Amino acid sequence: MDSLIGTYECKTDAKGRVMLSSGLKKQMESVLHEGFVLKRSVFQSCLELYPMAEWNKVMGQVGKLNRFVKKNNDFIRLFTAGVKNVELDASGRLLLPKDLLVYSKITKEVVLSSAVSIIEIWDKELYEKAIDGAMDDFAELAEQVMGGLNTEEDELS
Repeated sequence: MDSLIGTYECKTDAKGRVMLSSGLKKQMESVLHEGFVLKRSVFQSCLELYPMAEWNKVMGQVGKLNRFVKKNNDFIRLFTAGVKNVELDASGRLLLPKDLLVYSKITKEVVLSSAVSIIEIWDKELYEKAIDGAMDDFAELAEQVMGGLNTEEDELS
């Protein structure tokens, strides 16, 4: 699994379960059996679903931090706060734990949005507000983040 593509809308049931769309499950077919890690997002009021291999890469980086440096220790504690191992059930549903539902303000309508190799899980209304609010500055952001990158074609010109 190189990267995920797409944004999908679904609903939570009374127990906080969401059904992954068939398009998303198909993209993740090779990693479904490994399970996932679900955590709070660092920058937004949403959740992040990591395939286990992606989580292990991130934790490999985090594990290199010196825990005898207070800010590193504080970061690790906050980064891993509320982290849960999750799996799809036999019906292809993902249970979103109650504490993470409360954190993310997810009620009924949900957006699953690909973010390279993870999936962001949003309350639909909050997702739309985040996207709408960011669109005004997107051109400037794109230039700042991607404008300095050169492709091989640019280097040959």
